[in-house]
This record gives sequence, structure tokens and C-alpha cells, in this order.
Amino acid sequence: MTETITSRPVRPSPSTSPVLGGLGLFTVLLAAALPLIDFFIVNVALPTIGAELSAGEAVLELVVAGYGVAYAVLLVLGGRLGDLFGRRRLFLGGMAAFGLTSLACGLAPDAWSLVLARVAQGASAAAMLPQVLATIQATTSGPRRAKAMGLYGATAGLSMVAGQILGGLLVAADVAGTGWRSVFLVNVPVVVLGLILGARAVPDTRSPRPEPVDVPGTVLLAASLLTLLVPLTEGRAAGWPLWTWLSLAAFPFAAAAFYAVERRADRTGRTPLVPPSLFAIVSLRRGLLLIVPFSIGFSGFMFVVAVALQQGAGLGPVDAGLALAPLAVVFFLFSVAGPRLVSRYGTRVVPAGAVLQGLGLALMTLAAWRSWPDLGMVELLPGAALAGAGQALQLPVVFRVVLSEVPAARAGVGSGVMITTQQSSLALGVATLGTLFLSLSTSLGMRDALVTTLLVQLAAVASTGLLSLRLPRTVA
Repeated sequence: MTETITSRPVRPSPSTSPVLGGLGLFTVLLAAALPLIDFFIVNVALPTIGAELSAGEAVLELVVAGYGVAYAVLLVLGGRLGDLFGRRRLFLGGMAAFGLTSLACGLAPDAWSLVLARVAQGASAAAMLPQVLATIQATTSGPRRAKAMGLYGATAGLSMVAGQILGGLLVAADVAGTGWRSVFLVNVPVVVLGLILGARAVPDTRSPRPEPVDVPGTVLLAASLLTLLVPLTEGRAAGWPLWTWLSLAAFPFAAAAFYAVERRADRTGRTPLVPPSLFAIVSLRRGLLLIVPFSIGFSGFMFVVAVALQQGAGLGPVDAGLALAPLAVVFFLFSVAGPRLVSRYGTRVVPAGAVLQGLGLALMTLAAWRSWPDLGMVELLPGAALAGAGQALQLPVVFRVVLSEVPAARAGVGSGVMITTQQSSLALGVATLGTLFLSLSTSLGMRDALVTTLLVQLAAVASTGLLSLRLPRTVA
């Protein structure tokens, strides 16, 4: 029988199937928003952080990269632990840790304390976020699952834009004299609310056949991601020392070893961290391939625009954040309409979204070329609106596609793989497009560096459009 969640969570039993109610869905979506907001909220706060803590460029990049790398490295493990020990337990524990580490970030006395607190914050997010998608997968079905996944995708996309806008507003508001610290301290009351709601409304689920932690796989996945992401994010600011090249050279060997260990475990009936057999699901495999260029382009764009508008166009943190407000508003509106469009046109809305996003980027590139340095919300508005519409027609749909055929018993590992792919790509976007922009700005000037970087992102959008043509026509 099915029981609706009211005042306390229902624990699964042979005769009881837990159901995620409206309040529970709101709570897990709130938790889904927090880590993504915090990935982007520091972009417009970095100049203020650097000035107050006397932090150099390399250390400031670690404030961003330390969070992103820890988050990406531990996501799949977080999903597995949720399957093993109970998703609600990991959800609440991860959320509590996220609140405490946010407080540590806000109270950090120096730059290196902030870096360490950001690494811990990323690790706590990795424990919390996989439980969101796994809980949705395990407690919804049919149209309710489609609606919940659509709202998750909309929340993820909107959070990435809203984080940057919120960061600018908080830094400028200087709440109670906290300055940049408010971008972290604002998490604390939100987490307290989330814990209260989560204890009441989020059902307790776990895999019916929990699988033990794959220690060799966990170590090798961490090594693979670290050898790739750390040198790319720190290399330029550190002057590309020898260790960065040695690390990049080690990446393919670490990745090959990870794949070999996981394939051997899968073939011998053991429980790999990332089962290669999971990639036999066509919808998951093709959806993940599309997430990579989309996320690289998205995060690189957000970082580059924040730096260009503040350091090049001379805008303050509020104006730099609000310059992308049209993108956020249109993204939200089209996300609401997305499920109806998908039910009518299927995944054909994804290539249509890529076309709209490409047109929007082209208009923003033209605005940067013609209006520089007088570049702000008015000049970027037409392009930002089109780009927001295009992104809203892609991201929520792709998230639904990736997890549409993943068995409920593997909901945790499936969601962990998807979010790891997204988060690693977000970190790669800041590292690659950010490095390209900052390198070109010293030789070509800020305007030409911005235009060139936007054109490179336009190529990434074209690749997502082509890859989307291979998605299944309907979402299971």
C-alpha cells in the first residue's frame, strides 16, 4: 500500500512504499540548490576576498577549485553510502555538515583557513546532494517523477545563475558589516530550515540490496579526478610548474587503472563504485556525453562574465551580478513550460534549446564587441534572454533522460555518476575557459579576450546540439 508522508517519514518495509510529498520535494530541492549556488556565489566576491585577506590569484582560485574538486571527487561515494546506510541519514548529516562548514567559511581568519573550509564544504555537499536524486527516484513514479525531475533540472540551472546574482547583492549590502562573509553565512539559517523540514518530510529509503564501498575504485576515481582538475585549475596562476605537467601526464594512467579495476569487479560479480554495466543504458550514456560540453560552457561563461564585467567594464558586484538577471528570469519561465513541451515534442526540445542558446551567445558576443566597455544588463539583455530560454530547454530534460532507465536499486550510484559528471565539467569549465580568458586578456585586452572566449563557448553549444540529436526521442 502507499502511505502519504505527513508529520514524520515512513520507513520502507515489505508492505510500505515511501512517498515523497510536496513538502519533502521542496526540502530536497532546497538542498539541491545550496551546493550549486555556493559553486557560483563566490565569483563576484573574489576581488573583495582577495583585498581583505591579502590573497593572491593562486589562492583565490583554490577558494573556487578546492570546493569544486572535493565535491566532484566524493559524489559517487556519497551516493553509494546513501544506498548502504540510508539516504535520509546521509541527507541530514550532509546538510548539517554543509551548514557547519559554511559557518567556518564565513568566520575564516585568513585565506588558507578559507580554502580548507571550502574543501570541507565541498565534501559535505557530496554527502548530501546524491541523496536528493536517489530519493526522488525511489519515492516517485510516472508523471510525479517526471514533474519532480523537471523541477530538479530547473532548480539546478536557476541556482547556478542565481548564485552569482545573490553573491553580488550580498557583498554590496555588507549585512551587519560582514562584507564577503555573508555569501557563506547566509547558508546557515537555510540549513537550519532544511534540517527541520527534512526530519519531518523526507522519507527514509535505501537500496534493497546495499553494496559495500569499493575502496580501490574510490581511491582510483579520486586520483583520476585530482590529477586532471587540480593542475588545470591551479596551473596558470602557479606559472605551470613541473608538478602540474606530471599530474596531467599521470591522469590517463589513473583513469585507465580505474576502468580496469571497475570492469574486473563487475565481471567477477563484486560491487564496483561505478559499474561499467551501468553505461550499457543508452539513455544514461548519451545524456552524460551531452552534460559534459553543456556544463563546461556554462561554468566557464559565468566565471568569465563575472571577471570581465568587474575588472574590465568596471562594474560593481551588484551590477555584475544583475547583468545576468534576464537569463535567470527567462530560464525559470521556460523551465516551468518545459515538461509540457517534452510531453508534446519529446527530446526534440533539446536541439531546439541548443539553437536558442547559440543565438543568445552570438548576440552577447556582438554586444561585447560593439559596446565595450559600456557593457551591462541593457546591452546583454537580448542575448541573455535567448540563452536562458535555450538552457532551460536542455538541462532539465537531459537530467530526466540520464536517470530515466536507471533501476531503483542503483538510484544512488546513478545519481552520483550524473552529478559527478556535471560537477567535474563545471570545474573544467572554470579551469579551461577561465584560463583561456585570463591568458588572452594580458595580450589581446579584456574585450578581445571576452569575445574569443564566448566564440569558443559557442563551439561547445554547437557540440551539445549535435549530441542531442542522438538522444532517445521519448523520456521513459
